Amino acid sequence: MKVAVELVGARVTRTAFDYQVRISFTDHEPDGRVRLDGELVIETPITVTDAVGTQAILLPGTGTALAPLLGLFTKAVTKAEVTGLGTLSLGFDDGTRLSIDPDPDYESWSLTGSGLEPVLVGPGGETDWQH
Repeated sequence: MKVAVELVGARVTRTAFDYQVRISFTDHEPDGRVRLDGELVIETPITVTDAVGTQAILLPGTGTALAPLLGLFTKAVTKAEVTGLGTLSLGFDDGTRLSIDPDPDYESWSLTGSGLEPVLVGPGGETDWQH
């Protein structure tokens, strides 16, 4: 699977919560055409670290406890990497960082949309990452 470096430069355009967390990203070419229109779906715990280093673990399906993710709206991705068996790490222009680890029993995260290769990290993670 390809690491989602295409996300770098994209901005968060939507967050949605139910039993999953959905974060939408969009970026445009200099001529205004859409370069990327993608959605990250998270189904397992998310580690959020703010700009001063305060860390919180957020669980999909917990309603208002997910409010810290609302602050990502309009933020740009500055870093996107996948390590190990599928730990996704995203950095944003305000200093916020997100991390989602693979889960031994469930799909942890997926990324789909135009302008990027689809990725699904299934139970136990994945081993065929292309860096």
